[in-house]
Amino acid sequence: MKAEYDLTDGKRGAVIPANGKTRITIWIDDDIIEAFRQRAEEEGIGYQTLVNQTLRASMTTGKALDEVVLRRIIREEMQAGNLQHAA
Repeated sequence: MKAEYDLTDGKRGAVIPANGKTRITIWIDDDIIEAFRQRAEEEGIGYQTLVNQTLRASMTTGKALDEVVLRRIIREEMQAGNLQHAA
């Protein structure tokens, strides 16, 4: 290992490009994330993919996705899933 390194041409940021995705940290209610995990498992996809799809859908509809709307959607989806399993 060198005693000193020349970092004058160094750049801040990730060493490996993110390829159109950005890592973030957010706080999500436990019941919300659990609902996404359950639904994602049923659909055979990752829960982060499902969260991303849900957010994208809310952007394309032009409707704001606030906490009330998100909770309603999750309740409806969970109820629909429960009805399908009962049949």
